[in-house]
Amino acid sequence: MELTLKLEPVFYEFIKTVATGIPEDVYNKIKEAYEKETTPAAKEQLKAILEDMRIACLKKRPICQDTGTPYVWLEWGEDFPVKPSKIIEEFKDALRRITKEGYLRPNAVDPLRAKNSGDNTGRYIPWVHVEPVPGDKLVVHLMTKGGGSEAPSTLIMSTPLKGFENLKKGVIETVANAGPLPCPPVIVGVAIGAGADIVMSLAKKALLRPIGERHPDPDVARLEEELLDALNKLELGPHGFGGHLTALDVKMEYAYRHPATFAIGIVTSCWATRRGSIEISPDGSYRILSRHLHEEGGECVL
Repeated sequence: MELTLKLEPVFYEFIKTVATGIPEDVYNKIKEAYEKETTPAAKEQLKAILEDMRIACLKKRPICQDTGTPYVWLEWGEDFPVKPSKIIEEFKDALRRITKEGYLRPNAVDPLRAKNSGDNTGRYIPWVHVEPVPGDKLVVHLMTKGGGSEAPSTLIMSTPLKGFENLKKGVIETVANAGPLPCPPVIVGVAIGAGADIVMSLAKKALLRPIGERHPDPDVARLEEELLDALNKLELGPHGFGGHLTALDVKMEYAYRHPATFAIGIVTSCWATRRGSIEISPDGSYRILSRHLHEEGGECVL
């Protein structure tokens, strides 16, 4: 029997946290890069990024003027007392309220009529993926994905014979050709699988993993490190000003492929990677699983 839980207030707080507080791993990596950077123009860009994070944290304002498209992954415990359809509706209600209050810019546009819905909801938006899992908890992952960082997304339908050769070449060319468009330093999501829809979805989902966390498969982990090293040798740097940090990390995922296909999906995320995760219990209590920069006593803390 479905219980009556008010999830909209929970989602409201969660979305606001993601919109205004950069994740811990991203903040720490940018700060580390600033301390190590020796190229003057790059160091100034990293300093400006850190200041932007601080202002957003203290004033509870969006980190970037492009507050992105909301992508949502629901890990729905089969014994959780609220059905996915109701969960999604309450999430949309929270989106509408938080957009009205200015924490998110209205970014949902009808492509046929060029009309903005004004509240970040519309046909298939937010984009939601539901995965039934054992248990009675609901875990929600949210990413608000900016348009500039989405533009370089690349799909390569390779032959299996040249699969890994095309993968490595494709990742490097995607970042190099994009230049400053996706607001580097970027996080790059990469996936291999049977079809176009599978790999583009998995590449985006891979971006949810924290910076520095390697894939549990050691072969995939080695490839992540190899690609990250190659991207930083480009020395594109923050916002294209040169420097030692072009990519914050590379995250890979894979699905089994068809014998005749080797689909490769490549997705970039800007330095302002706004993502977070929350776990909700059957009684309505919750905890935000991701750590974010936030205001405490007039200071920004993690």
